[in-house]
Amino acid sequence: MGSYLIIVESPTKSKTIEKFLGKNYTVKASMGHLRDLPKSTMGVDIENDFEPKYVNIRGKADMIKELKKLAKESDKVYLATDPDREGEAISWHLAYLLGLDESDLCRIEFNEITKSKVTDAVKHPRKIDLEMVEAQQARRILDRVVGYELSPLLWRKIRKGLSAGRVQSVAVKIVADRDREIADFVPEEYWTLKAKLREEAKAPIFTADVTKYKGKKLALHNAAEAKKAYDDLVDATYTVTKSERKDKKQHAYPPFTTSTLQQAANRRLGFSAKKTMSVAQQLYEGVSLGRSTTGLITYMRTDSVRLASEAVASIRDFVADKFGNEYIPAKPNFYSTSKSAQDAHEAIRPTDVNRTPESVAAYLRPDQLKLYTLIWNRTVQCQMSDAIYDSTVLTIGANDYELRAAGQVLKFPGYLALTKGATTAEDDLEGEDDLKNKVPFVEVGKELILHKLQEAEQHFTEPPAHYTEATLVKELEAKGIGRPSTFATTIQTIMDRGYVEKEQKKLLITDLGIITNDFLTDNFPRLIDIPFSAQMEGMLDEIAENKAERVAVLKAFYNPFHEAVTTALEKYPKVDIPLEVSDVACEKCGAMMVYRESKFGRFLACPNFPKCRNTKTVLNKIGVVCPKCGGDLIERKTRTGKTFYACDHYPECDFNSWDKPLNQQCELCQSMLVEHIDLRRRKHKYCTNAECKNARPAPRVKADAKEGAEKKATAKKTTTRKTAAKKTTTKKTTTKKTSTPT
Repeated sequence: MGSYLIIVESPTKSKTIEKFLGKNYTVKASMGHLRDLPKSTMGVDIENDFEPKYVNIRGKADMIKELKKLAKESDKVYLATDPDREGEAISWHLAYLLGLDESDLCRIEFNEITKSKVTDAVKHPRKIDLEMVEAQQARRILDRVVGYELSPLLWRKIRKGLSAGRVQSVAVKIVADRDREIADFVPEEYWTLKAKLREEAKAPIFTADVTKYKGKKLALHNAAEAKKAYDDLVDATYTVTKSERKDKKQHAYPPFTTSTLQQAANRRLGFSAKKTMSVAQQLYEGVSLGRSTTGLITYMRTDSVRLASEAVASIRDFVADKFGNEYIPAKPNFYSTSKSAQDAHEAIRPTDVNRTPESVAAYLRPDQLKLYTLIWNRTVQCQMSDAIYDSTVLTIGANDYELRAAGQVLKFPGYLALTKGATTAEDDLEGEDDLKNKVPFVEVGKELILHKLQEAEQHFTEPPAHYTEATLVKELEAKGIGRPSTFATTIQTIMDRGYVEKEQKKLLITDLGIITNDFLTDNFPRLIDIPFSAQMEGMLDEIAENKAERVAVLKAFYNPFHEAVTTALEKYPKVDIPLEVSDVACEKCGAMMVYRESKFGRFLACPNFPKCRNTKTVLNKIGVVCPKCGGDLIERKTRTGKTFYACDHYPECDFNSWDKPLNQQCELCQSMLVEHIDLRRRKHKYCTNAECKNARPAPRVKADAKEGAEKKATAKKTTTRKTAAKKTTTKKTTTKKTSTPT
């Protein structure tokens, strides 16, 4: 047998794969791209059909040298980068650096990192897909041209350090338009009426909404109209005019795509899109499960809801064994993929459905376990039977008015049996309010008893909600802006640049975001036009499908874009952004310091720069006194962005807390209280005195997790002993051989 070199992207993946293959295989990680467009120049020859000028990335010389050496020593080189356009381009660059022939069968790919899939991929190599490479190059060149021509324009006209991009600018516009819509919203008053009815004395009471008046939709605009309707209904006769009872089916949601996973993780777990993709990457690349390491989920960058037939069969067997045959449909559930989807890979699913969250809990970090549980539940549920509700709807006449009473009772849990009634969908179950209203079936013509007519309630129409990361991802996908694999990076970029800020979960446009968006709207309406951006995504897809030519697409975009840049440079005046003055005086020159922005966030700077270069960190005081020294407690961030609270007298005072300190004292010991938010986003107040009865209880360890951890520790000790014994034996043998006379 010969020697083989397999090149992947990440070291974690390389370690996992190396354990699956024999000693003849060497697996190395390229750590992403090794060649790219240069950072110091545009790197695109516009006059020569947008020819890219690739260079070796600085700092990657040793990696390139090592891979070249290993490639020369190997009989065969396999390129196993990620199974998407970006991965295809990385393989193409690797082939160039290592001197491989593009037409050689050197490319292997797998949707899940398990032993069977990896070994099968090695047996079926293919050529590098040059159409996918062309599409990736077109996207890269397009984004580079926009960035290198538009960003310097923003520096000159607005402020240094800004950036603009084909996708990120549209994302900023979407947030800005929503915030403007909310600001311009004028609420309208309306009133509602409800009646509590029963079939007969001592029968259960149910609620009916007053919905119509003289056959038309009831519209109560003020208190006077509401009072008239109330007076009319007090003495009315309530008779059932229509009665419906039927089974209502609730279908399980499809398995996760990249965007729906980001949405669900944000809603259910509070994860940002960036964090979701980071944790999913860890689960995909491989997790140590005691003696073995394997990928727990399939590739997490996908826009398809399709599942492999063997996976579907395995899920159905699992459900039948756990719940019974009535919990699996007669035929496997099928979900249609959207027309704009590339459908290159399966949906995100566990690599082995029998690897339940409980069985791997001891080996996963908390965030990994939460996300894996979400994916596992969703995948299993998508192949389970429908939940069935006994739904009853009564239409009730009351003189000139009409009322509606709707209620439903869970008759058969179906897929909800897996999570005991909870849903893992992006949105809550439809008709959830009807579950609380127990409406009996009443024959038509039956007269009902009015138990109580509730006082009319005043309401005001509400503006649309601010975008969250989940709803922005949903909007970007619905509009066809960017690709699901880039949504997390796009959202993080517009927050890092200061165009958008996150307040709790809401994404809010900043003053800088409004100014930049207005500038781009005035000068580049085509660039940030949503339909045009979606059209560009379609053109890039056509390049990958060999239906469009890269140079033609780039030329069609660049010529009007470059003309708009030139016009804006000459005619648009510089925007004067007023600086926000703080109440902090500069200790060096006495001037009142102003707020400025950097890529690390806001900071205080002296307005007399460059004569005075004094700067300060912005202290976000929470209005609570430090219990140790009496200083002000402030909100801080760790390097990973996690919030904690500390004293502003640090390092003299070392007080700090993960939970938010409150201006309240414990009723038992008078110590400070803190607010703790649990995994379900519920708030609890605890005493900071560990000896107090109101202190936060120690976290409980699950029995199965504890048992798993003990098994893992025992296995590790056994392996260590065997290794030590083997080393001892080897050492003795070597000594004996050495002492044997020649």
